[in-house]
Amino acid sequence: MSRSGGGRQEPAGGKAAVAVPGPCASAQRALAECHRRALRGPLKPEVLCRHLNRALAECVVTSCCPGETEAVRTLCGSAGTALKRSQCQRARIDLSLCLEAHQEP
Repeated sequence: MSRSGGGRQEPAGGKAAVAVPGPCASAQRALAECHRRALRGPLKPEVLCRHLNRALAECVVTSCCPGETEAVRTLCGSAGTALKRSQCQRARIDLSLCLEAHQEP
């Protein structure tokens, strides 16, 4: 079902978004609104809303794993010695494990 004016269709069988509580709720609302507006325009939501998608992702990751996220930012922000690269790799693994622990089975 196309809208007049050349807007795109919403995906068939679109799933309701999972509510994000806490400090990320406003980022999720902004992203949802951006996606609604994108349906009326020529740009795809993936392009138009990229900055909001990234902001929401960073907020959720930081909320779930604050220490691990900070370690990655600190240790992986710039090139360095072999020791720093090794620490960066370990920090990334720790963040990955933390996020995995927060996933639903």
